[in-house]
Amino acid sequence: MKTRFTVALSVVAGVAIGAAAVQALHAQATPPAYVVAEIDVTDVGPYDREYVPPAAKAITDGGGRYIVRGGETAAYYGEPPKSRIAIMAFESMEKARAAFNSAAYKEAKKAGDKYAKFRVYAVEGLQ
Repeated sequence: MKTRFTVALSVVAGVAIGAAAVQALHAQATPPAYVVAEIDVTDVGPYDREYVPPAAKAITDGGGRYIVRGGETAAYYGEPPKSRIAIMAFESMEKARAAFNSAAYKEAKKAGDKYAKFRVYAVEGLQ
């Protein structure tokens, strides 16, 4: 009888420890971040040549993934969107901040500022 009790107690303890570990891992998960860029391009040729390639590389090197990059837009309510929209996904808000604060992106942005006006912001997604 003692052996069965010991085995049962061990199983219950193992389940409790496993549940606690899963809960701890879930609590540590950070929500993804999405960066939205509304871009009013004033000179398309140099913008596409001088800004887009190094900026896109800095974003992808920083862990970002483009989920929208140009394409057709439509306004349903409020002001219409700027001429170009880009939406990037990152693992976390910290990764997004790091990518946009990187030296490579800041250098690309210097070129971009000559040919466009930017509104760029990030929002946390759902876990």
